[in-house]
Amino acid sequence: MPITDRSPAPSGFTRRFIDLAGGYWTGEKKWTVRLLTGALGLLTVGQVVVPILINLWSQRLFDALEQRSMDRFMTMIAAVGGIILFNIANTILHLRVKRRLQLGWRTWLTDRLLNDWLSRGRQHQVTYLPGDHDNPDGRIAEDIRISTEVAIDLGLSLSYCAMLLISFTNILWMLSGAPEVTVLGLTFHAHGYLLYIALLYAAVGTTIALVMGKPLVNAVNRRQGHEASFRFGLARVRENAQSVALLHGESGERNRLFGLFQGVRRGWIGQTHALSNMMIFSATYSVLSSAFPILVAAPSYIAGHISLGVLMQTAQAFQQTVGALSWPIDNLARAAEWKASVERVLGLHEALQRLDREIGGEGTERIVVDRTDDERWLSFTNLSIADPDGRRVLEPFTLEIRPGERVLISGDPAAAVRLFRAVARVWPWGSGRIALPAHTRVFFMPERPYLPHDTLRAALSYPVGPEMVGDTAARAAMERVGLSHLIPQLDETDAWDEILAVPEQQRLGFARLLIRKPDWIFVEDATDSLDPVSEEAMLRLVDEEFPRATLITIGSHAGLEAHHRRKLVLDRIGDSVRLREELCGDRERMAAAVAD
Repeated sequence: MPITDRSPAPSGFTRRFIDLAGGYWTGEKKWTVRLLTGALGLLTVGQVVVPILINLWSQRLFDALEQRSMDRFMTMIAAVGGIILFNIANTILHLRVKRRLQLGWRTWLTDRLLNDWLSRGRQHQVTYLPGDHDNPDGRIAEDIRISTEVAIDLGLSLSYCAMLLISFTNILWMLSGAPEVTVLGLTFHAHGYLLYIALLYAAVGTTIALVMGKPLVNAVNRRQGHEASFRFGLARVRENAQSVALLHGESGERNRLFGLFQGVRRGWIGQTHALSNMMIFSATYSVLSSAFPILVAAPSYIAGHISLGVLMQTAQAFQQTVGALSWPIDNLARAAEWKASVERVLGLHEALQRLDREIGGEGTERIVVDRTDDERWLSFTNLSIADPDGRRVLEPFTLEIRPGERVLISGDPAAAVRLFRAVARVWPWGSGRIALPAHTRVFFMPERPYLPHDTLRAALSYPVGPEMVGDTAARAAMERVGLSHLIPQLDETDAWDEILAVPEQQRLGFARLLIRKPDWIFVEDATDSLDPVSEEAMLRLVDEEFPRATLITIGSHAGLEAHHRRKLVLDRIGDSVRLREELCGDRERMAAAVAD
């Protein structure tokens, strides 16, 4: 069945973000988180207190200077010392609490998304879905960091500006007084005129900034997409460095990566143009904001209505009010970057949710894989396999494989690999039922074993921990598969997927098999890089060490038939693949042929 999103249209951006990340404040550690949030709010209030104190201090300082009073001047020096000490303590506490909250939120959201992504094969299945969810590594590592850190920074700065605005609005209103203004012969008192001028000034500036900043938001979104694609391309080359080197593909990879970097370059240039236009306004606005309040209040000082201290206090209050109202201007670029990162995190999260709905939803046609006590063998009942878009890969068939059998699967490789993945519960697309007996150990050997960047012992024991494999068992397994020369390096950490040759990696896969001792063994072209003698040695090892285990192998090498009794052939006929069964050749004859 094709994957289609039958969910309701997503709600607004804010609602989607809260649904994804808001659970941090309602989870298991909600009281600790809420306590930290409350403490951060109080410390933000403390940050607002500092400019209010400075504003009052400034008025008294300049009045003292105007009156040439040394006593009051010395008092102001002591007062500013106290303000500095308070600001230092408040700032340090604010930083520590904020960063603890940021790290906790990032940890919680990373854990949530990793659990969704690395669960039931979703990290593999989601790659087949259409939509904006590429480069999941970058989304989890970088975009979650930006989404959480910047969200708290923006929230705090907005709260700070809101409280600052409330405080200095009151101060500016009181400082404005009620001067008489005559217009067309009519005289009236302009209560709080400085506040109205500040509001009008900030409103005009914010409106211009938002209009000029819209291209910047789009430029940031485009650049982040290009940056993510470039990082992913670099990671791919790093992961496949050995293959690229062996094939001397450096030139092609350079061209491909440089092509991706050209997208980064275009994104950078586009953002530069948008920033340049924004800076024209910002440069004008920042200088004017320093001079404008003094120019507005200066006539009252010249007329003798206010003192020098009140003039400076008025100018500072005007600047603080305009600064608070200018929050959209100051944070537009960062808010654009944050929104782009949140959209990328939401894209991955919603793709995983859509995948769960399509695979696990009622009425969805999918492959059912069971492990029950009722089954004594592997059975396929009316099983058909499809691609995620609904195109059928393998026509329906019914089949049983009994314990201890040796079955070889050959023919169409795409259908064979998808059949293995279906048994492993990571390929749900299709219909029918697969049943395995419960309480049996199943082991899948892919063409290339995954080797974590860890000790060689950890690579041998994967996916369980290295502490589960003792020295005796590890040495015996390594010697049995012809890797005794690596035994001294068992506890060394390195990039084994780059150090070991491909044949050595495949031998390590067989050593891993010896450690796990499964009842059902699924082998996917795991001997294709071995020479005929080595391949025969590994297959004989399986025969000798696991005489009662069930072996199911994907492969087309002639030597494989000597070690299997049944053969399932996947024949491609036109656009479909059909399964037929035949017996393998006589075991002794085939073994003799291999020996010759």
